[in-house]
Amino acid sequence: MVVARQKGIKWIRRVGEISALLFPLAFGSSFIASVNAATIQVSATIQVPAVAGSLVAAVAAASSGDVLVLAPGVHQGPITIEQPLTITGSHKSVIDGKGTGSTITVAAADVVIRGITVRNSGRELATMDSGIFINKSGHRALVENNHIFDNLFGVYLWGPKDAIARGNRIRGLQTRHVNSRGNGVSVWNSPGSIVENNKIRFGRDGIFSTTSKRNIFRNNDFRHTRIAIHYMYTNNSTVTGNVSQGNHVGFALMFSKKLKVTGNHSIGDRDHGILLNYTNNSVIEGNLVKDGKAKCVFIYNSSKNIFQGNRFEGCQIGIHFTAGSERNQVTGNAFIANATQVKYVGTRDIDWSSNGRGNYWSDNPAFDLDGNGIADTPYRPNDMVDQVVWAHPAAKLLLNSPGIQVLRWSQSRFPSLHPGGVLDSAPLMKPIEIDIKKEIEISANQTGNKS
Repeated sequence: MVVARQKGIKWIRRVGEISALLFPLAFGSSFIASVNAATIQVSATIQVPAVAGSLVAAVAAASSGDVLVLAPGVHQGPITIEQPLTITGSHKSVIDGKGTGSTITVAAADVVIRGITVRNSGRELATMDSGIFINKSGHRALVENNHIFDNLFGVYLWGPKDAIARGNRIRGLQTRHVNSRGNGVSVWNSPGSIVENNKIRFGRDGIFSTTSKRNIFRNNDFRHTRIAIHYMYTNNSTVTGNVSQGNHVGFALMFSKKLKVTGNHSIGDRDHGILLNYTNNSVIEGNLVKDGKAKCVFIYNSSKNIFQGNRFEGCQIGIHFTAGSERNQVTGNAFIANATQVKYVGTRDIDWSSNGRGNYWSDNPAFDLDGNGIADTPYRPNDMVDQVVWAHPAAKLLLNSPGIQVLRWSQSRFPSLHPGGVLDSAPLMKPIEIDIKKEIEISANQTGNKS
């Protein structure tokens, strides 16, 4: 039935081409000068029934620019798209990969996949089996408003330029071993591509990007993953407005540079809210990290970054950075109710203030007698005792001993006894306020909801 319809459509297309040739004869040579083509391409809208083999046949018979509208029901895959097509339907229109390879492979530019359900890819990590796999020819592909369930990888951007994955609901695998799962969205060498407004659950990482540049990851929501957004060797990119809730790590930025990480939320992530590893010359601004089980921020061998206007609240450690992290600017942030506000094992004095403005510290008992919003005395989040405890954890048993109390009193009277570390010479009296996004508040009241 589909093949018969294709013959009829091709006949209509041929009539259109003949008409395009006759039209200039009727209206003169001036029209010929304005049209630099022999034929006019006519696209068709093709209804594809949920019958075995119909979708594969429709894709093979379609012409560039055609729109395939899938009827509700299960359509057998896998399929490979090798010319510009649009595949659309409803979320009851299901393409099933039958557990073999990628359910949909896009091997042409300007392909649109919109509003359908894609499920059941293969399970081979080596072949990158995906719900929707877009290869190096798939420039400007648009994957929009789909349900992409139970695939190894959800969407894989393997080399296309300027592709978009937008508004999809992606549910990955829940196998026992996390490393045997794929990512919600994987990006490899896909400059200019955008991943936005997706809801990603389960799988390994929400978004994993490597060896890419000029990407935008915006307004995505992640839960039940290892890492919400995982960067490797991805430069000149933007991570903004994303929500990570209850994952192992919120935002892991590694071996990258010139990133803008703004307005993201990490709520209740288990290990780190924000992790920087060999990430340089980046701006981390206006982010909220709250109620992390371990560290709000961990900075490892990362330099010349700007941390400003962030709120780090309710973690075991507010910010932990290593001695290899140099020339980072940390100002205008709020450190609230962290068990340890700062962990820095080093001997250098580092001033976390700039232009007379530092950070807010919830455990700072200082006064502001002149009312200028800046505390009258500098603030040190750590002392010699902290460094002893970090180096020798068993020393915690002595924290309440008279000797330790005398040591702390001595340091308060004689600042030269401090071994070095973070100093805030202009601590703020009021914290920056960052409201929790509404969708997080709603989900917090919906216990057991994994949608």
